[in-house]
Amino acid sequence: MHDTTALLIELGTLILGLGILGRFAVRIGFSPIPLYLLAGLAFGHGGLLPMGASEEFVATGAEIGVILLLLLLGLEYSASELVTTLKTQYPSGAVDFVLNATPGAVAAFLLGWGPVAAVALAGVTWISSSGVIAKVLGDLGRLGNRETPVVLGVLVLEDLAMAVYLPVLTALLAGVSLAGGSLTVLISLTTVGAVLYVALRHGRLISKAVSSDNPEMLLLVVLGLTLLVAGVAQDLQVSAAVGAFLVGIALSGEVAEGAYQLMTPLRDLFAAVFFVFFGLSTDPEQIPHVLVPALILAAVSVCTKVATGWYAARRAGIGVKGRWRAGGTLVARGEFSIVIAGLAVGNEPRLGPLATAYVLILVILGPLTARWTEPLMRRVTKPGEPVSLAKADRPKGGADPALAPDPAREDASASASGEAVSATREGATSAEPGGAGPKGLSGPAGPAGAHG
Repeated sequence: MHDTTALLIELGTLILGLGILGRFAVRIGFSPIPLYLLAGLAFGHGGLLPMGASEEFVATGAEIGVILLLLLLGLEYSASELVTTLKTQYPSGAVDFVLNATPGAVAAFLLGWGPVAAVALAGVTWISSSGVIAKVLGDLGRLGNRETPVVLGVLVLEDLAMAVYLPVLTALLAGVSLAGGSLTVLISLTTVGAVLYVALRHGRLISKAVSSDNPEMLLLVVLGLTLLVAGVAQDLQVSAAVGAFLVGIALSGEVAEGAYQLMTPLRDLFAAVFFVFFGLSTDPEQIPHVLVPALILAAVSVCTKVATGWYAARRAGIGVKGRWRAGGTLVARGEFSIVIAGLAVGNEPRLGPLATAYVLILVILGPLTARWTEPLMRRVTKPGEPVSLAKADRPKGGADPALAPDPAREDASASASGEAVSATREGATSAEPGGAGPKGLSGPAGPAGAHG
């Protein structure tokens, strides 16, 4: 069969299958992400029917999927809000690092892998998946919830930390001198700082230059700019995903709103491809050999991420229900963990299968913990236990907990907000932000956002 013919047949089958799986997931009220991953396992290397003709195309589509996921996430926030997040949530970022990097480092030493592998596995267990979590938040209609800015703040800190971590890890793996590694980190930090400065000082000029009344022109310019910046960021040792996120940060007003609406279908398509590719690149035969340590590490990581979300939401003055939701949402691991494992597998070959099994477990558990952590904890909590903030839980500013929105009303408000943003989004089979839109609309990025 001609290569092009085989490519078209495989892609058509893949996309049609994703649509069917997505519709099934919506019918049962379940996130489609685990189904996409299992489909990838079934048709990847060692699966039932390998898809050789479209593998390279799907790999490129997966990269674009991560970039678009982070672009639309960036469209939710302005540069000033990002700076505020960095200033107010850095303690949560520090707790996140200590709680979640430590299990990976300890596991590597217990397995006898050495210090470099310990640094790599610490990164695998530390970083939550911005892509998966952004999709889960959309699936559950929680982008307008009061705890969502806390979750996104932790993710932003992790993504920005990658601008330092990835160059350091690369230098360690290559055996680069201290001076060479320091130069790489300096270039990464300078790049991120320059983009943030331009977004803060000249964001309106960028939006004006990109703006167009023609949807086709706006789509082409924003997509082209995003891919260009992502590629340059990758070349400068900064994550392409961070570059795409910063492009979203730089756009504001009507441009952000228009770009958000135009990019959403593309985001949903390529995000689904990303999750399938993750499954395609995993050999099912390798998983049984590392399943036990991966399960133990995953169980520990669930607890540490839930604790991270609880702490971060508590600092922000969120009620008890919102704290559990924040913790459960942060559990998923994904794209960055796979990137880190891919870099380190040459140094420690056994790290690859372990990281793959670990991420696969948590990327399947992530949507489940996001949905069920709060209801489960509500069941085991004593009846009558107050869900409002206790005196010790009040923010440092002394805000009265009675002024905090009731968590039950938060969800209703978020749902209503999502309906107001776009009635045409109802019933979509792919993830659609139910409670928020681009900057300027209701939701975390709006003027009356979820910061309350």
